[in-house]
Amino acid sequence: MPKKIYLEPSRTLMEFRLLPGLTTGETTIFNISLRTPFVYSKEEQAPYFLNIPIVAAAMQSVSGVRMGIELAKLGGTAFIYASQTPSQQAEMIRQIKKYKAGFVPPETVHPSTPIRDVQELTRKRGYNTFPVVDEDGKLLGIITKNDYDVKPHGDLAVQERMIPRAELTVGVNIEEIKEANSLLRETHQSVLPIVDETDRLLYLVFRKDIRNHLDYPFEVLDAHKRLLATAAINTHDYEKRVPALVEAGVDVLAIDSSDGHSSFQKETIEWIGKHYPQLPVIGGNIITEDGFNYLVEAGARAVKIGMGGGSICITQEQKGTGRGLATAIIKVARERDAYFKKTGKYIPLIADGGIVSAKDITIALALGADYVMMGRYFARMEESPTEKVTINNQVMKPYWGEGSARARDWKEVRYYQAQFVEGVEGFVQYAGNLKDNLPETLSKIKASMSSVGAATIRELHEKAELEVVSALSIREGKAHDIYLPGNENSYNVTNWGN
Repeated sequence: MPKKIYLEPSRTLMEFRLLPGLTTGETTIFNISLRTPFVYSKEEQAPYFLNIPIVAAAMQSVSGVRMGIELAKLGGTAFIYASQTPSQQAEMIRQIKKYKAGFVPPETVHPSTPIRDVQELTRKRGYNTFPVVDEDGKLLGIITKNDYDVKPHGDLAVQERMIPRAELTVGVNIEEIKEANSLLRETHQSVLPIVDETDRLLYLVFRKDIRNHLDYPFEVLDAHKRLLATAAINTHDYEKRVPALVEAGVDVLAIDSSDGHSSFQKETIEWIGKHYPQLPVIGGNIITEDGFNYLVEAGARAVKIGMGGGSICITQEQKGTGRGLATAIIKVARERDAYFKKTGKYIPLIADGGIVSAKDITIALALGADYVMMGRYFARMEESPTEKVTINNQVMKPYWGEGSARARDWKEVRYYQAQFVEGVEGFVQYAGNLKDNLPETLSKIKASMSSVGAATIRELHEKAELEVVSALSIREGKAHDIYLPGNENSYNVTNWGN
């Protein structure tokens, strides 16, 4: 006989609906805060809080440098995937940390570079302003597309057409965007070079980027005003990988595993705690109370919940292990709250897998999660690392799981011991830029919280009332019994007779 059998079926997020509470002036959509704890911290300090309850999964097809930068600017974070060499992953973290809101690490050219080569760089990179520096990195000038015509000037050297250093206004050791903005405002330049006291070029600040910076009030930063950078690790090469990531400036680590209730995670967390005690580690994934307690006692400062629910994950089908995400959150959140009451340590929970819509995010939060981790949602965005393709006249992007054959091509990865795949490969419909999609998702979450009467996610935990709904109720909640021209197969059409 098995150790235990649960005859009550586990529940998924799609089976729940929120019941409305009292909405007041304090809980209108404009007064709602989505700030949420990222990892356990004795003090409410950066970078241990997120400004939105959403992070991007550590997947090759999801979380690259562009996603890491853009999502941090918007208030979340993208976990850089571990299915690459430690040095490659560290370099991706380094690129995110080097990015300074409004301060752009420049690509430079040498004064002897032919204009024709600058034109080719412009074609490849998509931008057309290049600082000119000598062998020591000292600023000699700037060349832009307005300074040459490739037909008559193509064979000339850059130094013959550039704007020389003497004609440029530059900033010396400027670190605050406000100071750079003030200086740039007094010039006719579109770009301000930032140099050190020896005139070595550090950054470029563009007028357009200063304006863009004002559009990101929720960016998450570390103590040095750099963007939050996070990474996944495995339980096999952490003794090599973690030091490289720390040297690159990583803020938080997450162990990437389909089953986190293991002695291997305990050993990994304890090793990091011994060698890098200030570096928070997120454990997981788990779906039981025992799994939560095991990882927290080992030193995990947040825990991921979920097994087999992702759109490209087939763990449940392959292994028969798993649990509906809603039930997993309910069980673990209850244990988390008991642990908090006993110890005073609040361990954030991350709902991971099977989250499709803003509604699912809100249900996961209401059940006790502090934020959610998604892959498919972000794979559709311009900032994901994959290239767009056209299939049946629709623009798509490739999407694959870290347990798929494609991800497992790497030597030391999450599933390198497995003799079978736990994920598949497919395509998702392209959605455009993240900043054009995320605000709508966040507005829906806020609208749901407003209906409940919760101004914060912690209040949502305390005030939410949820109800299991039937299949017919789910159908009733969707558009039905109408005719939409050009969309005849989307909704049921009632035949009312003659």
